[in-house]
Amino acid sequence: MSPAGNPRHRKLTESRLLFPVLALALILVFDFFYVPGFFTITNRDGNLYGNLIDILRNGSAVMLLAIGMTFVIATGGVDLSVGAVMAIAASVAAVMMNPVILGTSIGTDIEKFVTDPSFTYSPLWEVILVTLAVSTLCGLWNGLLIAYGRIQAIMATLILMIAGRGIAQLITNGVRIQIFYEPFAYIGNGWLVLPFSLYIVAAVFALAWVLTRRTAIGLFIESVGINATSSYFSGINEKRIKVLAYAFSGFCAGVAGLVASSNIRTSDANNLGWGYELDAILAVAIGGTLTTGGRFSLAASLVGALVMQATTTSILAIGVPAFAVQAIKGFVVVLVLLLYSEQLRALLRKLTSQWGA
Repeated sequence: MSPAGNPRHRKLTESRLLFPVLALALILVFDFFYVPGFFTITNRDGNLYGNLIDILRNGSAVMLLAIGMTFVIATGGVDLSVGAVMAIAASVAAVMMNPVILGTSIGTDIEKFVTDPSFTYSPLWEVILVTLAVSTLCGLWNGLLIAYGRIQAIMATLILMIAGRGIAQLITNGVRIQIFYEPFAYIGNGWLVLPFSLYIVAAVFALAWVLTRRTAIGLFIESVGINATSSYFSGINEKRIKVLAYAFSGFCAGVAGLVASSNIRTSDANNLGWGYELDAILAVAIGGTLTTGGRFSLAASLVGALVMQATTTSILAIGVPAFAVQAIKGFVVVLVLLLYSEQLRALLRKLTSQWGA
């Protein structure tokens, strides 16, 4: 049997993980030759540090967004509001821990919020639950507008993208609230051999994987993305599936907002999550999920997010000015997306077949 006809060969060449992994490998090969010491990993007090660890740590927020965005894009939609939802989540969390800025009478010594890193107005579990509930409601709002209001996804989510940062500013009275509560800061700055944020990504990924690969939800999402009308006549409630996808995207944006705000220890409604929605969309596209909807791979979307972060880290490591990062990143993304052209796939199959022969 020729390699092209070998089931394992076809599974490899058609896998959605192949090209994202190949793109990431090419970037790392570039770093190996042009960035001295890029692969050096040091051990400090039992924790690992280095450029590779930084890629994983700094890419945590985009990976979280990519998980939720995969749900949305697989249904044939898009969510432009995830960056704004991150800002809303950060503002809600900051106000719950430090409401002094709002002039709230809290019946305690105000100095504790600054001098005592173990003091918070609301317990951490309450902060996390309320923040995730608010972000999920934001996603639910998008889903209702799209599924039941019949508003185009790009327009419905654009509403919250524009208004969301204003809402975040209203929550904090337009003030950037500093966060001194150490247990909260551990979410984005903590280390447990690896950055703690990676364990959060792993937990959210596991939840998404169980929902889509151990229940019928994944099949329903793909069916709606391929043909919503046929799905409806097949007995699938396509409106509920879309609402679920956007609500989960909002949930993931809330988790990303907690990670990002705890990392910088502040609620920055203007800048937190800015442009992240585009990185998340590109990560999902690099992961092989068609923007028209249909089949998807959560693992490939995570690798796509790492491709985006590795590109940024590599560009900065070789001394490229920060203002040129976006332009170069766009060029790299174009090259990666070209890998998905059917012509290149056919050429790859032909070359591997000839090599095997």
